[in-house]
Amino acid sequence: MKNKQLLLGDEALALGAIYAGLSGAYAYPGTPSTEIMEYVQKNPVSKERKIHSHWSSNEKTAMEEALGMSFCGKRAITSMKHVGLNVAADPFVNSGMTGANGGLLVIAADDPSMHSSQNEQDSRFYADFAMIPALEPSNQQEAYDMAKYGFELSEKFEVPVLTRLVTRLSHSRAVVETETEAIPENELHYPAQARQWVLMPAVSKKRNRALIAQQEDFVKASESSPFNSYKPGTDNRIGIIASGIAYNYLMEAFGGNCPCPVVKVSQYPLPKGLIKQLYNDSEAVLVLEEGQPFIENKITGFFDTEKKIYGKYTGNVVRDGELDPDSVAAAIASLVPDAAGLRKNEEEKDVPSIVAPRPPMLCQGCGHRDVYGALNEALESYESPKVFGDIGCYTLGFLKPFNAIDTCVDMGASITMAKGAADAGQHPAVAIIGDSTFTHSGMTGLLDAINEDSPILVIISDNLTTGMTGGQDSQGTGKIEEICLGLGAHPDHVRTIDSLPKNHDEMVRLFKNEIEHKGLSVVVSRRECIQTARRHATQKK
Repeated sequence: MKNKQLLLGDEALALGAIYAGLSGAYAYPGTPSTEIMEYVQKNPVSKERKIHSHWSSNEKTAMEEALGMSFCGKRAITSMKHVGLNVAADPFVNSGMTGANGGLLVIAADDPSMHSSQNEQDSRFYADFAMIPALEPSNQQEAYDMAKYGFELSEKFEVPVLTRLVTRLSHSRAVVETETEAIPENELHYPAQARQWVLMPAVSKKRNRALIAQQEDFVKASESSPFNSYKPGTDNRIGIIASGIAYNYLMEAFGGNCPCPVVKVSQYPLPKGLIKQLYNDSEAVLVLEEGQPFIENKITGFFDTEKKIYGKYTGNVVRDGELDPDSVAAAIASLVPDAAGLRKNEEEKDVPSIVAPRPPMLCQGCGHRDVYGALNEALESYESPKVFGDIGCYTLGFLKPFNAIDTCVDMGASITMAKGAADAGQHPAVAIIGDSTFTHSGMTGLLDAINEDSPILVIISDNLTTGMTGGQDSQGTGKIEEICLGLGAHPDHVRTIDSLPKNHDEMVRLFKNEIEHKGLSVVVSRRECIQTARRHATQKK
């Protein structure tokens, strides 16, 4: 007996993990992955079983915490957006060497088109780099089914498994058939080869050879995977390799009945045998994949004969941004315009002004507005002030009317870049960072600045939450000043002010005074996020 539920891709994967005996979920919020942890936190089964589901300080700590649970034989997931995998890269790549004991899924949600990100990187390269299997669902049902399958794959080969989502799959809904109850959680048990978890050179060398030896087994698992398949066609002018959500778009482009031979790829390493069969049956090959040309790169070494491979490199498939059914149809039409059943792209129509894109902006009543207003005024008298921004709602200070920040690179970079600028002789050098980003990766940069008493002003704009991703708990709530003092900041130059319009003049004076201090200053400007304040007020009522 199955239930039917209308679920986001994120929610489907989370529910699949819960029903597959999940014991712990670890994450740092980041679009488009945030809803995975939120779903685990709200799910009744999760609450009943007391499944661990607290937010972590950052993606690195989340990855290590999930690895610790796996070491003890329990099933765990860690979820993050694609750039979060950069933060977790050290333990993630090394987890291929330690292996896994309890099933371990590392979920990376990529963001093609950069809806809320700094880049379009493709997480499949990380799985390849770490030499571990990867899964890439093509729809919400597969996202659900892959959780249990992924845990079993992880435990079978005793390695973590990367699961790659993309924005459109994470944030779109579909009807998903689910189980009616969850299977039991694993009992506590420890690795049979416990020594391989101590990555000293003598151990790592042996483990590296063992992991390399497993690669053919991973390929065989892909060949027989229920998520990979080869379908012969009636029109062999091109054979199509479609991975993940691109397969979904391919089916939509043909109304569900593609006449070309198709290899569907949703498990990696690539199923070489299926792809070679397609290659032999086709006059040419078209690769459809969301993200970077990962498959296109890989398959060039698969074949002995010369047939044309089309894709992103040849310009037939769009190289940047997201795919969709129209762009997939256009790619196919560029090679076989008369393919039977191929949808015709409609002419673009004028978009009504009511649904036209609008530039993002800070909410009315947001404390960041008052910080930027006061900071801009405080910096007016300086010839060339530089403000180093960070990742969060306050990054919108780059836009009109504030035009207040000069850089934004990655989580925590505001403080370290301001320090480097001051080292170069820049004055004033101001860093602005949010409370959640500060505890994510700003504290170590502040420690560098404290140790050298760098002449920079660090503004920690504390809105008491992780506002950019919807108001999740911030690890530093109520502790920001104590953290700064604990790291060694001078008590005379750790100042706090409420970022309210009535305090504008006081904020301007405070910023000016601390800019002129010949050493490190920290100003904590505090005001609760207007969105969470409304939510809390509603809850009280």
